[in-house]
Amino acid sequence: MGIPFNRPRITGRELDYITEAIGEKCLSGDGKFTKKCNSLLERMFVTSQALITTSCTHALEMASILCGIKSGDEFILPSYTFSSTANAFILHGARPRFIDIRPDTLNMDERQVESELSVRTRVVVPVHYAGVGVEMDSILDTAVRHGLRVVEDAAQAIGASYKGKALGTFGDLGCFSFHETKNVVCGEGGAILIRDGELVERAEIIREKGTNRSKFHRGEVDKYTWVDIGSSYLPSEIVAAFLLAQLESMDELNRGRHQVFSRYHEAFAILEEKGNVKRPFWPSYCNHNAHMYYLILNSGETRDSLMDHLKSRGILAVFHYIPLHLSPMGENFGYKKGMLPVTEDLSSRLLRLPLFPDLNQSDQQKVISEVFEFFG
Repeated sequence: MGIPFNRPRITGRELDYITEAIGEKCLSGDGKFTKKCNSLLERMFVTSQALITTSCTHALEMASILCGIKSGDEFILPSYTFSSTANAFILHGARPRFIDIRPDTLNMDERQVESELSVRTRVVVPVHYAGVGVEMDSILDTAVRHGLRVVEDAAQAIGASYKGKALGTFGDLGCFSFHETKNVVCGEGGAILIRDGELVERAEIIREKGTNRSKFHRGEVDKYTWVDIGSSYLPSEIVAAFLLAQLESMDELNRGRHQVFSRYHEAFAILEEKGNVKRPFWPSYCNHNAHMYYLILNSGETRDSLMDHLKSRGILAVFHYIPLHLSPMGENFGYKKGMLPVTEDLSSRLLRLPLFPDLNQSDQQKVISEVFEFFG
């Protein structure tokens, strides 16, 4: 493709840090660079503990274990999300309760959460779509009244906020992604934020294959052993070194994305006025992180035609999630077409345009011009 959908920006310090990590001769993880990433995240988000992981998927799996999920439990989440949001809890025997999304932000409809609660509900999993905050006041109010845990899937939301507070810090646990398509990247990677101090020690154990190895390295025990369930959720020092350089440049990376986002948003205002498209929306009290720019077309056929038109011009634009409740796994849980009408409608009409910090104005103008050409 002449203009790709995504291209990660290298900030300039990644190779220096990787070289330094190799010189430390400790590449297996939880070394100097891992600790620097954890500390930086803790300062950024003012949280009891931050731990980088091998992926956001694994951060969510850790969250599921920390919430004590067991067979027969239920959890509430939007259908319009990635499979990892559901798998993390289903792996431990829980059953998903999918709810519809709002037509404005495409986030889970907080007004539907209470009606989906049952005696088996243990967790609510808000997903901050496109880095726009879910209505967390309502989610937290419901969770407190019903004694539920809240796990934020903030995979797309690093650097974004809701009413002045960073996304990922509202729930008991928050999970970020550093996949190469995200705002801050390390190829594959993630992080878990732990607000509840009582979960900190167990989180370290789960992340270290169920052992108290972290306590051993701090000199708190004279040997380490197997004390709990867990898995290998610890990234290598090479990954941590790359990630540290990216985290240090997070504000710069997000500024670059905002510039691209703003040019799109201004250019497509006229198409929205004419009724050709719907542009992204965010409430005034939400600061998004310009994670993506999408257009919602008037029909699925128009969306697919525009995607094909852009592809024929060397521009890669993509649709997003197939709703989970319409997937084979969703059908296994008893869901079928028609049950979540807003999700089904909007997901079939949404198209994501190329957006990355180094998308230059010339290439972006080509994308914009080709969209306008499509509409004549």
